[in-house]
Amino acid sequence: MKQWYESLFENYAQKYDQECYVHGTSGECDFIEQEINRDRSIKILDIGCGTGRHSIELTKRGYNVTGVDLSENQIKRAREKAQEAGVTIDFQIQDARNLSFDGEFDLAIMLCEGGFSLMETDEMNFEILKNATKALKSKGKLIFTTLNGLFPLFHSVSEFYKSAEKEGQSQCKECSFDLETFRDHNTAVFEDDSGNKRELKCNERYYVPSEITWLLKTLGYKRIDIFGAKLGAYSRNDKLTTDDFEMLVVAEK
Repeated sequence: MKQWYESLFENYAQKYDQECYVHGTSGECDFIEQEINRDRSIKILDIGCGTGRHSIELTKRGYNVTGVDLSENQIKRAREKAQEAGVTIDFQIQDARNLSFDGEFDLAIMLCEGGFSLMETDEMNFEILKNATKALKSKGKLIFTTLNGLFPLFHSVSEFYKSAEKEGQSQCKECSFDLETFRDHNTAVFEDDSGNKRELKCNERYYVPSEITWLLKTLGYKRIDIFGAKLGAYSRNDKLTTDDFEMLVVAEK
C-alpha cells in the first residue's frame, strides 16, 4: 500500500511549483552559498529535491549538484525545468532511506521537509539522516529543515495551516497533534495536475531541538547549530523560538 507522500506526489509537480512555500529558493540558496564559502569545487547532494528548485538555482550559480527524490513524477518535472533553464543536472529516482552514495559529497541539503520527518516511523526518519551522513565525505556538512516541535506546544497547528491557506493551493483540515508521538495527523485537500480534487490522510513528525541534536551526535556530527527557518531568508541570526514553524539545522562532521 502506498504511503500518503507517495500518493501526493504522483501527479502534483506543476501544482507543487505554485505552492506558497516553494517561493523562497533564491534566498535559501544565498544561505547555502555562505555556508560553503562560495566554494564551487564542492559536490552537493539535494535529498528530496522535488521539482529541483534548489538544485537548479545552485547549478545556475556554478555548483555541481546531484538531486534525488522518491517521486518519478517530481524527478521528471525537475529534468524538464533543468532543460528549460539550460543547465545539466544528474537527477535520480532514489529512496532517501537507502541511498546508493558513500562518502561522495561535501554538502547534503534536505530542505522543505525533503523526506525527513515525512516517514511513518521514527526509525525510517533516522535512516534518512543516516543515509545522508553516509553520502558525505569525512568533513562533510548537512543542512536541513524540519518541523519545529516547540511550535505546537504553544500554538494551534490547524490555525497555522488556516492562516497560510491561499486560493487554489493545497489545504489541511482535521489536524490533531499527538503529544505522545509528536505527530500531526491531518487531511490534505488538493487538486492534482489533471484537475482532480483529492484528499489524503497524512501524518508528519515534529522534532524538538534536543532530539535532533542527539540523533546527529549519534551519527558523529561534531558541531550542530539550530536556527529558526524563515522562508526564503535563512540566517544564523535567527534564534529558534516557539513561533517558528520550521527549524533550520546545520551539522558538521
